[in-house]
Amino acid sequence: MIATREHRKRAGNRVARFRKHCRAMHKSRGFLVNDVHSKLNPVLVNCIVPVDSAEAIQNIIREAVRDGKTISIAGGRHAMGGQQFGTDTILMDTTGMSRVLDFDIEKGTIQVEAGIKWPELIEYLYKAQEGRPTKWGITQKQTGADRLSIGGAISANIHGRGLCFKPIIQDVESLVLIDANYKLNLCSRTQKPELFRLVVGGYGLFGIIYSVRLRLTPRRKLRRVVEVIDIKELMPSFEHRIRDGFLYGDFQYNTDPDSDDFLGKGVFSCYKPVAEDTPIPEGQGFLSAKDWERLIYLAHTNKKKAFELYSAHYLSTSGQIYWSDTHQLSTYIDDYHRLLDRQLGSRDMATEMITEIYVPRNALVSFMEDVRKDFLENNVDLI
Repeated sequence: MIATREHRKRAGNRVARFRKHCRAMHKSRGFLVNDVHSKLNPVLVNCIVPVDSAEAIQNIIREAVRDGKTISIAGGRHAMGGQQFGTDTILMDTTGMSRVLDFDIEKGTIQVEAGIKWPELIEYLYKAQEGRPTKWGITQKQTGADRLSIGGAISANIHGRGLCFKPIIQDVESLVLIDANYKLNLCSRTQKPELFRLVVGGYGLFGIIYSVRLRLTPRRKLRRVVEVIDIKELMPSFEHRIRDGFLYGDFQYNTDPDSDDFLGKGVFSCYKPVAEDTPIPEGQGFLSAKDWERLIYLAHTNKKKAFELYSAHYLSTSGQIYWSDTHQLSTYIDDYHRLLDRQLGSRDMATEMITEIYVPRNALVSFMEDVRKDFLENNVDLI
Protein backbone atom coordinates (compact mmCIF):
# COMPACT_ATOMS: atom_id res chain seq x y z
CA MET A 1 0.00 0.00 0.00
CA ILE A 2 2.88 2.39 0.73
CA ALA A 3 4.31 1.83 -2.75
CA THR A 4 0.87 2.31 -4.28
CA ARG A 5 0.30 5.61 -2.45
CA GLU A 6 3.76 6.84 -3.41
CA HIS A 7 3.13 5.89 -7.03
CA ARG A 8 -0.17 7.79 -7.01
CA LYS A 9 1.55 10.79 -5.43
CA ARG A 10 4.17 10.81 -8.19
CA ALA A 11 1.46 10.44 -10.84
CA GLY A 12 -0.48 13.31 -9.28
CA ASN A 13 2.62 15.50 -9.28
CA ARG A 14 3.20 14.71 -12.95
CA VAL A 15 -0.37 15.69 -13.80
CA ALA A 16 -0.03 18.96 -11.88
CA ARG A 17 3.16 19.75 -13.78
CA PHE A 18 1.43 18.75 -17.02
CA ARG A 19 -1.50 21.11 -16.38
CA LYS A 20 0.82 24.00 -15.55
CA HIS A 21 2.98 23.25 -18.58
CA CYS A 22 0.05 23.04 -21.01
CA ARG A 23 -1.50 26.26 -19.67
CA ALA A 24 1.82 28.01 -20.25
CA MET A 25 2.14 26.55 -23.74
CA HIS A 26 -1.41 27.61 -24.56
CA LYS A 27 -0.23 31.21 -24.28
CA SER A 28 2.70 30.60 -26.63
CA ARG A 29 3.09 28.99 -30.03
CA GLY A 30 3.41 25.42 -28.77
CA PHE A 31 6.00 22.80 -29.71
CA LEU A 32 7.06 22.01 -33.27
CA VAL A 33 7.52 18.26 -33.75
CA ASN A 34 8.38 16.14 -36.78
CA ASP A 35 9.05 12.53 -37.74
CA VAL A 36 12.63 11.31 -37.53
CA HIS A 37 13.14 10.08 -41.09
CA SER A 38 11.25 12.00 -43.76
CA LYS A 39 10.92 15.30 -41.85
CA LEU A 40 7.75 15.88 -43.88
CA ASN A 41 5.35 16.11 -40.93
CA PRO A 42 6.07 19.37 -39.06
CA VAL A 43 3.20 19.86 -36.62
CA LEU A 44 2.69 22.40 -33.86
CA VAL A 45 1.38 20.53 -30.82
CA ASN A 46 0.03 22.19 -27.70
CA CYS A 47 2.47 20.44 -25.36
CA ILE A 48 4.52 17.26 -24.97
CA VAL A 49 3.80 15.13 -21.92
CA PRO A 50 6.01 12.14 -20.99
CA VAL A 51 4.17 9.18 -19.48
CA ASP A 52 5.64 6.27 -17.53
CA SER A 53 2.64 4.30 -16.28
CA ALA A 54 -0.95 3.35 -17.03
CA GLU A 55 -2.09 5.64 -14.24
CA ALA A 56 -0.26 8.60 -15.79
CA ILE A 57 -2.03 7.93 -19.09
CA GLN A 58 -5.41 7.75 -17.38
CA ASN A 59 -4.82 11.03 -15.55
CA ILE A 60 -3.81 12.84 -18.73
CA ILE A 61 -6.87 11.54 -20.57
CA ARG A 62 -9.06 12.85 -17.73
CA GLU A 63 -7.43 16.26 -17.95
CA ALA A 64 -7.72 16.33 -21.74
CA VAL A 65 -11.41 15.44 -21.61
CA ARG A 66 -12.03 18.07 -18.96
CA ASP A 67 -10.22 20.76 -20.98
CA GLY A 68 -11.67 19.71 -24.33
CA LYS A 69 -8.25 18.81 -25.76
CA THR A 70 -7.27 16.06 -28.17
CA ILE A 71 -4.45 13.60 -27.54
CA SER A 72 -1.86 12.28 -29.99
CA ILE A 73 0.63 9.51 -29.18
CA ALA A 74 4.26 9.06 -30.23
CA GLY A 75 7.09 6.69 -29.35
CA GLY A 76 10.09 6.41 -31.67
CA ARG A 77 8.61 9.06 -34.03
CA HIS A 78 9.71 7.18 -37.14
CA ALA A 79 6.22 6.86 -38.69
CA MET A 80 6.03 8.95 -41.86
CA GLY A 81 2.27 9.06 -42.29
CA GLY A 82 1.81 11.80 -39.70
CA GLN A 83 -0.51 9.68 -37.54
CA GLN A 84 1.50 10.29 -34.36
CA PHE A 85 1.02 14.08 -34.36
CA GLY A 86 -1.94 16.45 -34.39
CA THR A 87 -2.16 20.23 -34.47
CA ASP A 88 -2.71 21.72 -30.99
CA THR A 89 -2.94 18.24 -29.45
CA ILE A 90 -1.45 17.04 -26.21
CA LEU A 91 1.39 14.85 -27.49
CA MET A 92 1.81 11.89 -25.19
CA ASP A 93 5.44 10.69 -25.29
CA THR A 94 5.53 6.97 -24.42
CA THR A 95 9.31 6.51 -24.40
CA GLY A 96 9.31 6.50 -20.58
CA MET A 97 7.11 3.37 -20.55
CA SER A 98 9.84 0.85 -21.24
CA ARG A 99 9.54 -1.74 -18.49
CA VAL A 100 9.28 -5.49 -18.87
CA LEU A 101 6.21 -6.47 -16.83
CA ASP A 102 6.37 -10.26 -17.12
CA PHE A 103 8.49 -12.89 -18.86
CA ASP A 104 7.01 -16.38 -19.02
CA ILE A 105 10.13 -18.35 -19.85
CA GLU A 106 8.21 -21.63 -20.06
CA LYS A 107 5.55 -20.48 -22.53
CA GLY A 108 7.80 -18.09 -24.42
CA THR A 109 5.77 -14.91 -23.97
CA ILE A 110 6.80 -11.52 -22.64
CA GLN A 111 4.67 -8.58 -21.51
CA VAL A 112 6.22 -5.15 -22.05
CA GLU A 113 5.10 -1.56 -21.81
CA ALA A 114 4.33 0.00 -25.18
CA GLY A 115 7.21 2.48 -25.13
CA ILE A 116 9.99 -0.11 -25.04
CA LYS A 117 12.11 -0.22 -28.20
CA TRP A 118 13.42 -3.28 -30.03
CA PRO A 119 17.09 -3.06 -28.89
CA GLU A 120 15.98 -2.77 -25.25
CA LEU A 121 13.73 -5.81 -25.59
CA ILE A 122 16.38 -7.90 -27.33
CA GLU A 123 18.98 -6.96 -24.70
CA TYR A 124 16.61 -7.84 -21.86
CA LEU A 125 15.86 -11.25 -23.34
CA TYR A 126 19.55 -11.97 -23.81
CA LYS A 127 20.49 -11.04 -20.24
CA ALA A 128 17.47 -12.71 -18.63
CA GLN A 129 18.32 -16.05 -20.26
CA GLU A 130 22.09 -16.00 -19.87
CA GLY A 131 23.38 -19.50 -19.22
CA ARG A 132 20.27 -21.29 -20.48
CA PRO A 133 20.93 -23.86 -23.24
CA THR A 134 17.94 -22.70 -25.28
CA LYS A 135 16.70 -19.14 -25.44
CA TRP A 136 13.70 -17.18 -26.67
CA GLY A 137 13.99 -14.25 -29.07
CA ILE A 138 11.80 -11.88 -31.04
CA THR A 139 10.20 -13.27 -34.18
CA GLN A 140 10.22 -10.19 -36.39
CA LYS A 141 10.61 -6.42 -36.41
CA GLN A 142 10.65 -3.63 -38.95
CA THR A 143 13.74 -3.34 -41.14
CA GLY A 144 15.86 -0.23 -41.68
CA ALA A 145 15.74 1.20 -38.14
CA ASP A 146 15.68 -0.18 -34.59
CA ARG A 147 14.75 2.55 -32.12
CA LEU A 148 11.05 2.05 -32.79
CA SER A 149 8.52 1.46 -30.03
CA ILE A 150 6.61 -1.80 -29.68
CA GLY A 151 3.39 0.19 -29.29
CA GLY A 152 4.02 1.88 -32.62
CA ALA A 153 4.74 -1.48 -34.23
CA ILE A 154 1.40 -2.83 -33.02
CA SER A 155 -0.47 0.33 -34.03
CA ALA A 156 0.84 0.01 -37.60
CA ASN A 157 0.74 -3.83 -37.68
CA ILE A 158 4.25 -3.86 -39.07
CA HIS A 159 5.98 -6.73 -40.86
CA GLY A 160 9.55 -7.89 -41.14
CA ARG A 161 11.50 -10.10 -43.56
CA GLY A 162 9.90 -13.41 -42.64
CA LEU A 163 9.25 -15.47 -45.75
CA CYS A 164 6.12 -17.10 -44.32
CA PHE A 165 5.22 -14.75 -41.49
CA LYS A 166 2.05 -12.74 -41.20
CA PRO A 167 2.37 -9.14 -39.93
CA ILE A 168 3.15 -8.68 -36.26
CA ILE A 169 -0.43 -9.44 -35.22
CA GLN A 170 0.64 -13.11 -35.41
CA ASP A 171 3.06 -12.43 -32.54
CA VAL A 172 0.62 -10.56 -30.28
CA GLU A 173 -0.88 -12.71 -27.52
CA SER A 174 -2.78 -9.84 -25.92
CA LEU A 175 -2.60 -6.13 -25.20
CA VAL A 176 -3.90 -3.66 -22.63
CA LEU A 177 -5.69 -0.67 -24.12
CA ILE A 178 -6.71 2.50 -22.28
CA ASP A 179 -9.82 3.96 -23.90
CA ALA A 180 -11.33 7.46 -23.90
CA ASN A 181 -13.17 6.64 -20.66
CA TYR A 182 -9.81 5.96 -18.92
CA LYS A 183 -10.71 2.26 -18.70
CA LEU A 184 -8.10 -0.50 -19.02
CA ASN A 185 -9.18 -3.15 -21.54
CA LEU A 186 -7.45 -6.52 -21.85
CA CYS A 187 -7.81 -7.42 -25.53
CA SER A 188 -6.95 -10.70 -27.24
CA ARG A 189 -8.39 -13.19 -29.70
CA THR A 190 -10.77 -14.40 -26.97
CA GLN A 191 -11.27 -11.28 -24.82
CA LYS A 192 -12.80 -8.30 -26.62
CA PRO A 193 -11.68 -9.77 -29.96
CA GLU A 194 -13.33 -7.05 -32.06
CA LEU A 195 -11.40 -4.33 -30.23
CA PHE A 196 -8.23 -6.43 -30.52
CA ARG A 197 -8.63 -6.53 -34.31
CA LEU A 198 -9.27 -2.80 -34.48
CA VAL A 199 -6.33 -1.78 -32.30
CA VAL A 200 -3.67 -3.84 -34.11
CA GLY A 201 -3.12 -1.70 -37.19
CA GLY A 202 -5.51 0.97 -35.91
CA TYR A 203 -2.91 3.78 -35.74
CA GLY A 204 -4.01 4.82 -32.24
CA LEU A 205 -7.59 5.67 -33.20
CA PHE A 206 -9.21 3.35 -30.65
CA GLY A 207 -7.21 4.20 -27.56
CA ILE A 208 -3.72 4.14 -26.14
CA ILE A 209 -1.82 0.87 -25.97
CA TYR A 210 -0.30 0.56 -22.49
CA SER A 211 1.25 -2.90 -22.73
CA VAL A 212 1.65 -5.83 -25.10
CA ARG A 213 2.24 -9.54 -24.52
CA LEU A 214 4.35 -10.87 -27.39
CA ARG A 215 4.80 -14.46 -28.49
CA LEU A 216 8.49 -15.23 -28.81
CA THR A 217 10.28 -17.75 -30.98
CA PRO A 218 13.28 -19.98 -30.19
CA ARG A 219 16.52 -18.09 -30.80
CA ARG A 220 18.53 -19.92 -33.41
CA LYS A 221 21.52 -19.60 -35.69
CA LEU A 222 21.04 -18.83 -39.38
CA ARG A 223 23.26 -19.00 -42.44
CA ARG A 224 23.03 -16.16 -44.95
CA VAL A 225 22.92 -17.22 -48.62
CA VAL A 226 23.34 -14.46 -51.21
CA GLU A 227 22.93 -14.33 -54.98
CA VAL A 228 22.47 -11.61 -57.58
CA ILE A 229 19.47 -12.63 -59.68
CA ASP A 230 17.03 -11.24 -62.22
CA ILE A 231 13.63 -10.19 -60.95
CA LYS A 232 12.04 -12.73 -63.31
CA GLU A 233 13.65 -15.41 -61.12
CA LEU A 234 12.58 -13.84 -57.83
CA MET A 235 9.22 -15.49 -57.12
CA PRO A 236 10.41 -19.00 -58.10
CA SER A 237 13.56 -18.40 -56.03
CA PHE A 238 11.55 -17.40 -52.96
CA GLU A 239 9.38 -20.50 -53.35
CA HIS A 240 12.50 -22.65 -53.64
CA ARG A 241 14.03 -21.06 -50.53
CA ILE A 242 10.82 -21.60 -48.55
CA ARG A 243 10.75 -25.29 -49.55
CA ASP A 244 14.36 -25.56 -48.37
CA GLY A 245 13.48 -24.21 -44.93
CA PHE A 246 14.75 -20.65 -45.18
CA LEU A 247 13.03 -18.32 -42.68
CA TYR A 248 13.94 -14.77 -43.73
CA GLY A 249 14.85 -13.04 -46.96
CA ASP A 250 14.78 -9.90 -49.09
CA PHE A 251 15.67 -8.54 -52.52
CA GLN A 252 17.44 -5.19 -53.06
CA TYR A 253 17.26 -4.17 -56.69
CA ASN A 254 19.62 -2.16 -58.89
CA THR A 255 18.71 1.57 -58.89
CA ASP A 256 21.10 2.68 -61.66
CA PRO A 257 18.88 4.11 -64.46
CA ASP A 258 21.75 3.89 -66.96
CA SER A 259 22.02 0.13 -66.51
CA ASP A 260 20.13 -2.45 -68.55
CA ASP A 261 19.50 -4.10 -65.17
CA PHE A 262 17.71 -1.05 -63.69
CA LEU A 263 14.95 -2.46 -61.44
CA GLY A 264 15.73 -5.82 -63.04
CA LYS A 265 18.60 -7.48 -61.20
CA GLY A 266 19.09 -7.33 -57.47
CA VAL A 267 20.75 -8.78 -54.39
CA PHE A 268 18.78 -11.78 -53.12
CA SER A 269 19.62 -12.64 -49.49
CA CYS A 270 17.98 -15.42 -47.48
CA TYR A 271 18.62 -17.02 -44.08
CA LYS A 272 18.40 -20.71 -43.21
CA PRO A 273 18.64 -22.37 -39.76
CA VAL A 274 21.83 -24.32 -39.06
CA ALA A 275 22.92 -26.59 -36.21
CA GLU A 276 23.16 -24.84 -32.86
CA ASP A 277 26.80 -25.87 -32.46
CA THR A 278 27.75 -24.04 -35.66
CA PRO A 279 30.37 -21.46 -34.60
CA ILE A 280 30.02 -17.76 -35.36
CA PRO A 281 33.56 -16.69 -36.32
CA GLU A 282 34.99 -13.41 -35.14
CA GLY A 283 35.63 -10.81 -37.81
CA GLN A 284 32.64 -11.54 -40.03
CA GLY A 285 32.07 -8.88 -42.67
CA PHE A 286 29.61 -6.08 -41.93
CA LEU A 287 28.83 -2.54 -43.05
CA SER A 288 29.89 0.10 -40.55
CA ALA A 289 28.18 3.47 -40.11
CA LYS A 290 30.91 5.02 -42.28
CA ASP A 291 30.28 2.39 -44.97
CA TRP A 292 26.58 3.26 -44.92
CA GLU A 293 27.35 6.98 -45.15
CA ARG A 294 29.42 6.30 -48.25
CA LEU A 295 26.74 4.09 -49.80
CA ILE A 296 24.07 6.72 -49.11
CA TYR A 297 26.25 9.36 -50.79
CA LEU A 298 26.89 7.13 -53.81
CA ALA A 299 23.19 6.25 -54.04
CA HIS A 300 22.65 9.94 -54.84
CA THR A 301 25.73 10.61 -56.96
CA ASN A 302 26.89 7.35 -58.56
CA LYS A 303 24.19 4.69 -58.49
CA LYS A 304 26.28 2.27 -60.55
CA LYS A 305 29.11 2.36 -58.00
CA ALA A 306 26.63 2.11 -55.12
CA PHE A 307 25.13 -1.11 -56.45
CA GLU A 308 28.56 -2.55 -57.27
CA LEU A 309 29.80 -1.97 -53.71
CA TYR A 310 26.57 -3.09 -52.07
CA SER A 311 26.27 -6.30 -54.09
CA ALA A 312 29.99 -7.08 -53.69
CA HIS A 313 29.72 -6.73 -49.92
CA TYR A 314 26.66 -8.96 -49.64
CA LEU A 315 28.11 -11.61 -51.93
CA SER A 316 31.25 -11.63 -49.75
CA THR A 317 29.10 -12.36 -46.68
CA SER A 318 27.28 -15.33 -48.18
CA GLY A 319 27.76 -18.23 -45.78
CA GLN A 320 28.14 -16.09 -42.66
CA ILE A 321 26.29 -17.13 -39.49
CA TYR A 322 23.93 -14.88 -37.53
CA TRP A 323 21.47 -15.09 -34.65
CA SER A 324 17.81 -14.99 -35.67
CA ASP A 325 17.00 -11.97 -33.49
CA THR A 326 20.05 -9.72 -33.84
CA HIS A 327 20.40 -10.27 -37.59
CA GLN A 328 17.24 -8.17 -37.91
CA LEU A 329 18.91 -5.12 -36.34
CA SER A 330 20.04 -2.34 -38.66
CA THR A 331 22.35 0.66 -38.77
CA TYR A 332 20.34 3.87 -38.88
CA ILE A 333 22.19 7.20 -38.90
CA ASP A 334 20.08 9.91 -37.28
CA ASP A 335 19.73 13.05 -39.41
CA TYR A 336 21.95 11.51 -42.08
CA HIS A 337 20.47 13.84 -44.69
CA ARG A 338 22.02 16.90 -43.04
CA LEU A 339 25.49 15.56 -43.83
CA LEU A 340 24.35 14.48 -47.28
CA ASP A 341 22.88 17.91 -48.05
CA ARG A 342 26.20 19.53 -47.11
CA GLN A 343 28.12 17.05 -49.27
CA LEU A 344 25.82 17.72 -52.22
CA GLY A 345 25.80 21.48 -51.69
CA SER A 346 22.01 21.52 -51.48
CA ARG A 347 20.38 24.87 -50.77
CA ASP A 348 17.18 23.22 -49.57
CA MET A 349 16.80 20.33 -47.15
CA ALA A 350 15.98 17.13 -49.02
CA THR A 351 14.40 13.91 -47.85
CA GLU A 352 13.77 10.29 -48.83
CA MET A 353 10.18 9.19 -48.40
CA ILE A 354 9.86 5.43 -48.09
CA THR A 355 7.10 3.99 -50.26
CA GLU A 356 5.66 0.53 -49.70
CA ILE A 357 3.40 -1.03 -52.31
CA TYR A 358 1.74 -4.44 -52.12
CA VAL A 359 1.69 -6.28 -55.45
CA PRO A 360 0.27 -9.75 -56.22
CA ARG A 361 3.13 -12.19 -56.68
CA ASN A 362 2.16 -13.13 -60.22
CA ALA A 363 2.03 -9.43 -61.19
CA LEU A 364 5.39 -8.37 -59.72
CA VAL A 365 7.46 -8.67 -62.91
CA SER A 366 5.01 -6.75 -65.10
CA PHE A 367 4.56 -4.15 -62.36
CA MET A 368 8.32 -3.55 -62.10
CA GLU A 369 8.60 -3.33 -65.87
CA ASP A 370 5.91 -0.63 -65.86
CA VAL A 371 7.67 1.21 -63.03
CA ARG A 372 10.99 1.03 -64.89
CA LYS A 373 9.43 2.49 -68.04
CA ASP A 374 7.64 5.25 -66.13
CA PHE A 375 10.71 6.22 -64.06
CA LEU A 376 12.93 6.42 -67.13
CA GLU A 377 10.38 8.49 -69.07
CA ASN A 378 9.89 10.90 -66.17
CA ASN A 379 13.49 11.02 -64.97
CA VAL A 380 12.54 9.88 -61.46
CA ASP A 381 15.43 9.98 -58.99
CA LEU A 382 15.09 6.58 -57.31
CA ILE A 383 17.31 6.14 -54.27
